[in-house]
Amino acid sequence: MTFPDDMSSALPTVSAVVGTHDRPVLLRRAVTSILEQDYPGTIECIVVRDRCQDDLSMTDLPPGRSVIVVDNVRSPGLAGARNTGINRASGELIAFCDDDDEWLPGKISVQVEMLSQHPEASLVATGIRIVTADDAVTRIPPAQVTLPDLLRSRVAQIHPSSFLLRRDDLIAAGLVDEEVPSSFGEDYELMLRLARRGPIVSVTAPLTVVHWDRLSFFSTRWNGICDGLGYILTKFPEFNSDRVGRARLRGQIAFAHAAAHRRRDATRWAAATLRDDPRQLRGYAALAVATGLVPPQALLERVNAHGRGL
Repeated sequence: MTFPDDMSSALPTVSAVVGTHDRPVLLRRAVTSILEQDYPGTIECIVVRDRCQDDLSMTDLPPGRSVIVVDNVRSPGLAGARNTGINRASGELIAFCDDDDEWLPGKISVQVEMLSQHPEASLVATGIRIVTADDAVTRIPPAQVTLPDLLRSRVAQIHPSSFLLRRDDLIAAGLVDEEVPSSFGEDYELMLRLARRGPIVSVTAPLTVVHWDRLSFFSTRWNGICDGLGYILTKFPEFNSDRVGRARLRGQIAFAHAAAHRRRDATRWAAATLRDDPRQLRGYAALAVATGLVPPQALLERVNAHGRGL
């Protein structure tokens, strides 16, 4: 997407929020990808250090680019770090980028244009390119996603590192929920709240690179998964009207209990999952792990290798 030179000063400022914790090399890659966007408007990159002192001295910044480094002054973790960055931001538009991901050069330009074309949208995402240890796969989200869609599916093709939204919409919906246990699913929780206000639209091109060359931080933090998804089920009564969507979350909780060797809890949640939706494979996977037929790590590695998660 190109903009006339005389439009540059009128374009909205974008504040890119990057929370980080002890990953200086990856952080520099992420920040560089933000600063090198071809967007002719102003981009400020706000790096929020969460319980770390990573140095990020950068010189010779491109015109219209700035880097602001602050410490997380809210609750420890990703949610608090993002909210610290949002409160520090001066831009009309807010974007997120995880410290181990990166943006391709045209991302922001295309998203700003799409947001201007869709005033009803609560969020603009992009397709993603997932890089794993052995492969790279492309995931393209639907052009539009509504609240009923998100109840039925997490729509994993929409990744928080691709988010761009109006600051006013974010404030109206509420900041990132710092009460989500272990911050697990905090991006999904935010998407659900935003989708109550308007649809999520996506650029159907892979302009965000998501690095999965190691297992997710949450892959073996089973208690956080159980508590986080349980919190979301309770917070959103809309799941009571969608048994298939509810079964999906219950199946994830069942699997996490099984992986944590809580056989009784896993069996109980798996039974609830399959009552809601007998086709929900996570329920059967939880039973297989709970009974010792399959080790959880093997399943995780297999799906992660294909750019997916359980």
